[in-house]
Amino acid sequence: MPRTPVADLLARAMAGAPVSVEAYDGSRSGPADAPVRLVLRSPKALSQLITAPSQLGLARAFVSGELEIDGDPYDALSLMWSDHIGHLPWSERLALLRNIDPKALRWVEPPEEELGARRLRSGLRHSKQRDAQAISHHYDVSNRFYELVLGPSMTYTCACYPTENASLEEAQEHKYDLVCRKLGLEPGMRLLDVGCGWGGMVRHAARHYGVQALGVTLSRRQAEWAKERIATDGLGHLAEVRFSDYRDVQESDFDAVSSIGLTEHIGKANLPAYFRFLHGKLRPQGRLLNHCITRPTTTESNRFGGFIDRYVFPDGELEGVGLIVSEMQDNGFEVRHEENLREHYARTLAGWCDNLAKSWDEAVDEVGLGRARVWALYMAGSRLGFERRTIELHQVLGVKVDASGASGMPLRPEWGV
Repeated sequence: MPRTPVADLLARAMAGAPVSVEAYDGSRSGPADAPVRLVLRSPKALSQLITAPSQLGLARAFVSGELEIDGDPYDALSLMWSDHIGHLPWSERLALLRNIDPKALRWVEPPEEELGARRLRSGLRHSKQRDAQAISHHYDVSNRFYELVLGPSMTYTCACYPTENASLEEAQEHKYDLVCRKLGLEPGMRLLDVGCGWGGMVRHAARHYGVQALGVTLSRRQAEWAKERIATDGLGHLAEVRFSDYRDVQESDFDAVSSIGLTEHIGKANLPAYFRFLHGKLRPQGRLLNHCITRPTTTESNRFGGFIDRYVFPDGELEGVGLIVSEMQDNGFEVRHEENLREHYARTLAGWCDNLAKSWDEAVDEVGLGRARVWALYMAGSRLGFERRTIELHQVLGVKVDASGASGMPLRPEWGV
């Protein structure tokens, strides 16, 4: 009995997505003028797509080079975004399997980019050692690579666009300034920035608000880059970045704490201790601004999906904003303001995707083709996630009221809403 062409089988599995397909057996399917073309180079690609859930199988095939995407990864994912793709009923799966070349049913070892993250999973989840390994895996890739992707701001968190036409750099500057204003920073105050990355918040607060700013990061390369930039900018008398776990900060009585993009790495079980620790670092009437990616509800799984967990953020966990607020309230903070910047993160990721596309050859030279493909796929998928509200980005402002209940907050927000 003749087998069904591979391209036709894949088209059925993609539930009619308007994508053209070319397969290693010479078969083709889909509209000839489709904006995106998928090319399966060998039976390995089909095996990877069959033996893993759709998201993970696609990632394995693409990262390994067995599947090529001719077109923008964002466009490809947009066209293929469906609950039906890769989740066929077993009756249809069996019908497909009967027509597939047996070579495509063999197990294929995942790419090295996945195996490398798997090797990190030793020791207790979110222990200091394991957290350090997970952070290093993601952030100690190459400072030059991040310069290409993030642009001059070297800011790897959601920007805040003040206008429709604002550039990525203007939006990152506006985000830092928004955080500073929410925290009520003034000259002479002391700021602790946990998970400080390449020191963008620390440098902005020191330069524009005259505060004594301390940042800590578990990425050695981030700390090295930040220290060099602080020295170059002449901010050494105000700004400091340490290669350190935030839990090892000994100083206290800070006027403000900023946590921009760290909570995703904390873990649900550790949130009470996390917020108690930050509360303990503040003076009475001191403020905390917690900025993090969240789930749209508190009822779904808090773990990242298969691809993100295996390739991008090992051990990452996302909570619903309701849980973030509850944990802040239950561990000492009075919550004073909250806002969702979901659409802003979609725009931010679009900017990063454009930067990577424009610098693709240099990026590949810097980190290798597999790692560059991981970033292209994950940033495009994340952009879609924010656009279609499978993930959100929330800033929550809390204050440590004094013994009399005084917050020191203005009657109405002074930073604009």
